[in-house]
Amino acid sequence: MNVKRKSWKQFIPRPLDEVWEFFSRPENLNAITPADMSFEIITDLKDVTMYQGMLIQYKVSPFLGIKLNWVTEITHLKEGEYFIDEQRFGPYALWHHQHHFEVIDGGVMMEDILHYKVPYGPIGSIADAVYVGQKIESIFEYRKTAVDQLFAEQTAVLS
Repeated sequence: MNVKRKSWKQFIPRPLDEVWEFFSRPENLNAITPADMSFEIITDLKDVTMYQGMLIQYKVSPFLGIKLNWVTEITHLKEGEYFIDEQRFGPYALWHHQHHFEVIDGGVMMEDILHYKVPYGPIGSIADAVYVGQKIESIFEYRKTAVDQLFAEQTAVLS
């Protein structure tokens, strides 16, 4: 199976410092991950700001309630501009997720670029076509909606 590439863009009508503050705190992943993933951060991240080299351990249940261990590393980070997380151990043969932030008129354009590969050769290719690719799309659609709601609530409170 070849490496797959997916990307998503989202406009967030808030200042960069607020957007970066939210996304640079890995503990906030829970707020933008669908409940059916049973996403659980194992690493103690309370009040820890992301840094290059940071390892984060999770448990996640993407399929049939089966709990999987997942470890990612923040491999690159330029404050206020981007960070990259890469899987070190987990369900994918490859997971390379870029998060980019660009100030534009009225807020921030956030772009996610994901390169991933499902393991298990031809069986993995079938799983990706039938389930994994669609599941990834649904997770990022959920994230878009959750981010819209979270930052809309902040805007309403500040108005």
